[in-house]
Amino acid sequence: MLTAQVLAVCIFVAMFLLVVIDKIERHIVTMACGILTLLLVFVLGMHSMEAVTETLNLKSIFTVGFWYSVGAEESTSGINWATIIFIAGMMVMVEGMAKAGFFQWLCMKLAKMVNYKPIPLFVVFMIMSAVLSMFIDSITVILFLAAVTVELAKLLKLNPVPMILAEIFCANLGGSATMCGDPPNIIIGTSLGYSFADFVMNTGVIAGISLIVILIYFYLIYRKTLLPKDGKMVDPASMPDPKEAIKNKKDLAISVAIFSVAVILLVTHAMTHLTVAFIGTLVAVATLLAAGKDAVGLLKKVDYKTLLFFIGLFMVVGGLEQTGVLEVIAHWIEDVSGGNAKVMLAIILWVSAVASAFVDNIPFAATMIPVIKSLAATTGVDLSVLAWGLSMGTDIGGSATPIGASANVVGTAVAAKNGYPIGWGQYCKSAAPATIIVILISMVVIFVRYF
Repeated sequence: MLTAQVLAVCIFVAMFLLVVIDKIERHIVTMACGILTLLLVFVLGMHSMEAVTETLNLKSIFTVGFWYSVGAEESTSGINWATIIFIAGMMVMVEGMAKAGFFQWLCMKLAKMVNYKPIPLFVVFMIMSAVLSMFIDSITVILFLAAVTVELAKLLKLNPVPMILAEIFCANLGGSATMCGDPPNIIIGTSLGYSFADFVMNTGVIAGISLIVILIYFYLIYRKTLLPKDGKMVDPASMPDPKEAIKNKKDLAISVAIFSVAVILLVTHAMTHLTVAFIGTLVAVATLLAAGKDAVGLLKKVDYKTLLFFIGLFMVVGGLEQTGVLEVIAHWIEDVSGGNAKVMLAIILWVSAVASAFVDNIPFAATMIPVIKSLAATTGVDLSVLAWGLSMGTDIGGSATPIGASANVVGTAVAAKNGYPIGWGQYCKSAAPATIIVILISMVVIFVRYF
C-alpha cells in the first residue's frame, strides 16, 4: 500500500504543477494523470480492479437515486458524474441564452438605466456579476461580461481594467453564495448531499454581507480612475439601443423561460428530490429541442475540455482516497488543531484560501471533501460547518491571483485580447486585500453563528 500511496501523491503533485505551469492544456494533464492513476496506482500498486471500478463510478449513473434522491448523499468516491452532467447541462443552456442575445441585451439595458454614468455603471456591473454568478457558472458570466465591458468602455472612453477586476472578484463572491455558482460548490453540494437552499442560507449569508463591504472597497480604490479620459461625459442618445442586441425575440423568450425553470428547480430540489444531474439534463434537452436545427451548433460550442478536466481530476483524487492518503491529511489537521473545532475550521478556511490562490480551486475542493468527512467522523465536529468553511476558502481564495480560479484566467485573457493586459502586480494590488477582507468576514460570521 505504501508504494501505491507514493505513486498516488507523485501523480497528484505532478498534475498540480503542470496545471499551474500551464504549458500543456489542463484537460490533457488531468486525463493523462487520471489514466496513470488507474494503471500505476490501482492495477500495479494495489492489484485492485475494484478500486478502478469504484473510481470510474459508472454504475451510479444507472441507479434511481442518481436522478431522484430522497435525502441520500451522492457517492464521493471517484468521478462525481452528477457534477459533470449538471455543468454540461448548464453550458448548453447558457449557449442558448447567448445565441439569443440575452447577455448583451441585459448589459446594455442596465447601462442605459444609469444613463451610462461611470460610477453607477461600475457598481451595477459588480452587482450584476455577483447575482448572475449565483445561478450561472462564474466562468461563463465573466466571459460575456468582460467582453461587453470592453465594448462599453470604448464607447464611454473609459479604462475597462478596474471594472473587469471588480467583476471577476464579484463573480467569484456571487458564485460562493449558491450551490451552482462556482464549480467547488457544485462538487461540495453533490458530494455531501447539500441543497441549493442549504448554500443560500449559509454561504449565501456570508456572501451577502461581504458583497456590501466589497462594493465600498472597490469604489474607494477605483473611483478616481473611472472618469472619462478627456473628462467629457458621453451623450446617452449617441449610444446603441439595447434592443439591437436581441437576435430573435422568440428565442430570447424561450431561453429566459428555460433559465427560470432551471432556477426554480434548483431552489426547490430539496423538496422535489430531483437531483442536479436530472435538472442539468432537463434544461439541456429543453434548450436543444427549442434550438431545432441549430442544436448541433450549440453542442459544438460546449466546453468539452472543462468537462474532461473534471473527469481526469476526479480520477486522480480517487487515487488519493483509495490509498488512504486523504485520511493521513485529515489526521494531521486533527492533531494540529488538537480536536478544537474553531482551530480546525480556521485551518481549513485559511489553508483552502492560500492554496486556492496559487492552484486551481476545483481540484483542491475535490481533494478536501473526503478530508473534512473524515474529520467530522473522527472528532464529532459538524460536517456542514467544515463544508461552509471549505466552500468560502476555495471560492474566495481563488480570487487573490490571476491563476487562482478559472474566471480570473478568462477575465484577464479577454482584457489582454482587447489590448488591456493585466499583470500580476496590477491584479493582486486590488484582489489580494479584497480576498483577505472576505476570508476574515467569513471566519467571523462562521464563529459567531455556529460556535
